[in-house]
Amino acid sequence: MVYVGTPPLLNTYGVREKCRAYIDPSLPVARSGDDLDGDGMPYWPGYSDISPRCRATYLDWLAGGRVDTAYNPGYMFLYFYGLERRFFVGDPPEEEKQKIREEVQRLAQLYAENRSVQRYLGEFLEIAKVATIGIDDFAPVYQFSGWELPLSVKVAIGTRVSKGERLDADWVLSWFLCHPERSLRTPATRCRDEFLALFRLRFKQRFPDGLKVIRPRKTLKASYRAASSEFETTINPSIDGKPVPDISGLRKPVEIAQEIADEVMDELDKFSRFLGRSPDGRGSVEGHALLPVELWALFPSEELDAVKTWAAGIVSDGGLVSAADVIERLEGECPEKIGKRQLTSAADALARIGFGLAPDPRFAMRSPKRDEPVVLFDLGETVERLEQVSPRYRTALMELALGAFVAHADGRITDSERQSLEQQVAMTEGLTEQESRRLRANLSWFLAVPPDMGLLRRKLKDIGEDSRTALRAALVAAAHADGILQSEEVASIEKVYKALGFNPALAYSDLHASAVADEPRTVRAALPGAPGEAIPDEPLPSGPTLDASRIASIQSDTARVSSVLGQIFGAEEDDEFPADGRDRRRLAGLDDKHAVLVCELVEQEHWSEDAFESLCSQHALLAAGALEAINEWAYENHDEALLEEYDGYDVNLEIAEAIKQQRTKEGANVQTETT
Repeated sequence: MVYVGTPPLLNTYGVREKCRAYIDPSLPVARSGDDLDGDGMPYWPGYSDISPRCRATYLDWLAGGRVDTAYNPGYMFLYFYGLERRFFVGDPPEEEKQKIREEVQRLAQLYAENRSVQRYLGEFLEIAKVATIGIDDFAPVYQFSGWELPLSVKVAIGTRVSKGERLDADWVLSWFLCHPERSLRTPATRCRDEFLALFRLRFKQRFPDGLKVIRPRKTLKASYRAASSEFETTINPSIDGKPVPDISGLRKPVEIAQEIADEVMDELDKFSRFLGRSPDGRGSVEGHALLPVELWALFPSEELDAVKTWAAGIVSDGGLVSAADVIERLEGECPEKIGKRQLTSAADALARIGFGLAPDPRFAMRSPKRDEPVVLFDLGETVERLEQVSPRYRTALMELALGAFVAHADGRITDSERQSLEQQVAMTEGLTEQESRRLRANLSWFLAVPPDMGLLRRKLKDIGEDSRTALRAALVAAAHADGILQSEEVASIEKVYKALGFNPALAYSDLHASAVADEPRTVRAALPGAPGEAIPDEPLPSGPTLDASRIASIQSDTARVSSVLGQIFGAEEDDEFPADGRDRRRLAGLDDKHAVLVCELVEQEHWSEDAFESLCSQHALLAAGALEAINEWAYENHDEALLEEYDGYDVNLEIAEAIKQQRTKEGANVQTETT
């Protein structure tokens, strides 16, 4: 499969030169071919132009079976120049064309990591495929890195469109994945098999009979410029004697595919993030449970039924189980410290098989510790997005948390306090059945796990006076909610005031001040006017009356405290960075603003969208641009993103720890220099 003989002279772009591929026996060859690195090879090598040493090396590579990748790819290209010339210029019989195509395919696989090889040989293979394989035998292509659609995909889809056929999911997928303007996020690459399978399912649901594409007027033409730069050729594919329409300019099918792909990537987002943390977790119980339910049958997990049986047993025994047991059951082992991300993944995994976990870290005032219990309960249905709850549920959960603080204030919970909290849950309106189940389970956890008053005090140090006032107002509003102030309520509020760091004596003044209405009081009824027909007085109501203004005030206080508690307990505590009085927030590759932002971001594990935007605003940065800049820096320095979008933004703990260690080390160096 090589040219041997006197090379013909070619006119290449106005320059006459010898055909590169010909092995000219009249030229000298060195005794030893030892230039494996190709130091003497030009970019466009020609056998007649390279040195005797390089000729010997090339002939050794050919004689060795053309398989040794230790040789510079330039020698392979010199061989390839002859293959492409024979295929297009020599016009050999079909059988020989097929052999040449197979040989080039072998070479492309041999140098799979070389981009230049993949580009030039890939272009040849696309045209050679059209020239040697029947259109009906074309298979969809799901991975392509060129600047335009592969020729085989254009021909295959164009032929189907020309015949009026509808496109199935595989050809739409091929069109989309090879399109240069496609937009793919991490789930599409990290969970490739799952992405392809779910795309097919979603496409079938939307287009059960396939996608109808209007035939474009433009016809397909393809040209090939030889890798040797010695010739160009053009082909005009046809079907039944008619030109194949060119689909390159059609936009609508690609936009439809992008919409489906976006939906699929959103559905695989949690599974993708799990694999990012646990690359070997595919097939595990937790990983499998995070897949969309429709994929369970396509990607089976033998352990899932065992987990369902285990969870059902825990629920029937009351629901309490240690957090460590849950993580170990789902992940196979439990680390010394359980983070918010692990608990969130566990809650999502259990929800996919119909079980809930309380507390859910997304809404909890704090996450349970490793040896503390959590509550497993029956959700009543499988749930894919636990984070989607109503504002009423969030408020009710915070109200319940506040009530639990009151109940735990004296170190024990009485039967009356327990019954009061249960009644509070039962009387909560505006919740779905699933939210009611979740609220009851959270009550079980509140009762089983005493609040960390020390944590609360530390949290309160960082909040403003307005927030502290809101907490006091909510406690007082709760005491006055029924219009009757009991001595037990006063005592409980005193205890909570003390636990929260307030002066207990303030409870009396707060309660009395709240009992007095702000509006003027009636001292004497108005005198009647001129004598006439008397208007009878309205009968007094038989029961207690509701004061609309007081109800509005209580609701306002409740909403306010819910917001405050959410801000206080929205993230776990993290170790603070030591201060040394020097600028230790500079990070190589980031400007000062972004470096300072990164150092502040790694101080906690999760940021809500509002909190992240607010922090960026403090540094005069736009959130979207800052996110992109920070993650690009993280990829360059740590091969992973620092911030992952997950009901806000999760901070990559490994990168955060690396940044902290770097700053600690720099601080020690600064201290040494100062000394």
